[in-house]
Amino acid sequence: KAQQDAFLPRVEAGDIVLIGATTENPSFEVNSALLSRSKVHVLQPLGLPEITTILRRALDDTERGLGKLGLSVDDEALTAIAKYANGDARVALNFLEAAATVAGDSRRIHIPLVADLAQNRALLYDKSGEEHYNLMSALHKSMRNSDPDAAVYWLARMLEAGEDPLYIARRLLRFASEDIGNADPQALSIAMAAKEAVHFIGMPEGNTALAQAAIYMAVASKSNAVYRAYQDAAEAATRDLAEPVPLHLRNAPTRLMKELNYGKGYRYAHDEEDGVARGMECLPPAHAGRRFYQPTERGLEARIKARLEELRKKPS
Repeated sequence: KAQQDAFLPRVEAGDIVLIGATTENPSFEVNSALLSRSKVHVLQPLGLPEITTILRRALDDTERGLGKLGLSVDDEALTAIAKYANGDARVALNFLEAAATVAGDSRRIHIPLVADLAQNRALLYDKSGEEHYNLMSALHKSMRNSDPDAAVYWLARMLEAGEDPLYIARRLLRFASEDIGNADPQALSIAMAAKEAVHFIGMPEGNTALAQAAIYMAVASKSNAVYRAYQDAAEAATRDLAEPVPLHLRNAPTRLMKELNYGKGYRYAHDEEDGVARGMECLPPAHAGRRFYQPTERGLEARIKARLEELRKKPS
């Protein structure tokens, strides 16, 4: 940060033109003042046709490439190398050079040879960079959209790239309460069980527990009513006047507190019809009658909504 701050006045005055390249998202790595004075160009990964073209040029070039070796490369093998490169031409060229070396006197590069060299492909991933958040976002939003196929794919992308499985388990737990909630309360138990399974048996055996949980989350009924209820309640608790707890909700363990009417008027719910003291307000006066929790019509919440509507009716 100190180095970037030193550049700022010189860039501002036009004394220097700053040109940089990075594999990281500038939003994370460049301070906002410098970034606001910069023009950002995003370079996209190369596609299979572009990578394949580069490989063929390398095979034909006799001066800077591998043209002098007289290599024979199957089309399927060339496509496989392009896929392995994952959009990075340098990776593709390095792989092609390694394959040429392994081919030896046969001078032929074919699928079995490529498959043998590609056993340990390193997936693009950075546990603290943009790709980490991109993949986690893709997993979360795929589950939210009830797409189990996409969910298990993004999960596999993260796990195979070396993501901490317990981090994923924590995110599944959050999803279970944020995006499913009481529409299917079992989701939270399944997410917790997946976390315990991963912690108990470790990886790679724990991958199926996480996959089971992610698929369940994707196909479960969805509701963000719990999430919205807490957000609204938190806003009310932090922004509005913090009123005292109503007297009838306070405990009265001492004689003085009883004389001050602590607990007076409280009705014990278990002694009431339906187990609910109808008409007894439990919110402070400024929020009396306010509804933070608004159940949806999905899953179990449909039944919860009907029950609450019945209980919220004024006593006759």
